Amino acid sequence: MKCKRRPWAATGLILLAAVSTGAVACNETDQAPSLRVEVVASRPHDRTAFTEGLEIGDGILYESTGLEGRSDVRTTDLGSGDRTARADLPAEYFGEGVTRAGPTVWQVTWKNEVAFARDPATLAERGRARYDGEGWGLCTRGDRIVMSNGSDTLTFRDPVTFAATGSVRLTSHHDARLNELDCAADGSVYANTWPTDHILRIDPGTGAVLADIDAGGLLPADERAGTDVLNGIAQLPGTDRFLITGKYWPRILEVRFVPT
Repeated sequence: MKCKRRPWAATGLILLAAVSTGAVACNETDQAPSLRVEVVASRPHDRTAFTEGLEIGDGILYESTGLEGRSDVRTTDLGSGDRTARADLPAEYFGEGVTRAGPTVWQVTWKNEVAFARDPATLAERGRARYDGEGWGLCTRGDRIVMSNGSDTLTFRDPVTFAATGSVRLTSHHDARLNELDCAADGSVYANTWPTDHILRIDPGTGAVLADIDAGGLLPADERAGTDVLNGIAQLPGTDRFLITGKYWPRILEVRFVPT
C-alpha cells in the first residue's frame, strides 16, 4: 500500500475524521525502504533438504528440515563444511524452525504443537514442550525466543520453558505470512515471507517493518528447476553478511542486503 499525498484542506478533514473515528488515514510504516540482495559467495547445500530453519552459533550451522517421515535437524562446521551431528524426528512430525537458546537447541513442528529441546552438540533430545497453533520459524534475541506461525504476528517465548511471554503484530504488511526468522546482531528480526522471495526486516519491539528485501532471481534457471521457496536466513556473526537458502536449493548463498 502506498500513501497518497492530498491537498492540505482535504488532509485536515481526513485527520478530523480519523480522530473522531479512531481510524488512521495513512500508516507511515508502510514506507519501508526497499533493499536488494548482493551475492558475495556461495557454498554447497544438500539438495534433498526441505529447509525450514537456519541458525549459526559458535562456528556451527544448525539446519532444520521438514516433511513428515523426512524431518531432521543437523549441524555443520562452518569452516570445514563437515557434518557434525544429525537427529531425525519421529515419522509423524513435520519439522520447522530451529534456534539455539543458551544450552538448548529448540526445534518446532508445523501442526504437531510440539517443540523439541535438544543438546546443542549432539542434538540428542532432552525434552519436549507444548504450544498452541502452528510452528514456522524461530530465532533467539537476548533472553527470549521469537517464533512465527505463518501470520503477521511474532510470539515471544521463554528460552527455558518455551512458554509464551508476549507477542507483537506488524504495523503494516498485514498480508505477510512470516516464516523462517533470524534475530540479527542489531536487534532486528529478519523474516522470510512465505511463499514469496521477499524478506522483511522487523523491529520486534514495535512490529514496524524497517525494510523489504527483494531476494528474487538468485538462482539461474538450470539450478532453480526442482527447487521450492526461499527459506532460511542466518547472520554471519561479526559481519554485515547473511547466509540464505531455500527448500531443495543446491547452494547456500552468502549475501549482503543493499539499497536498490
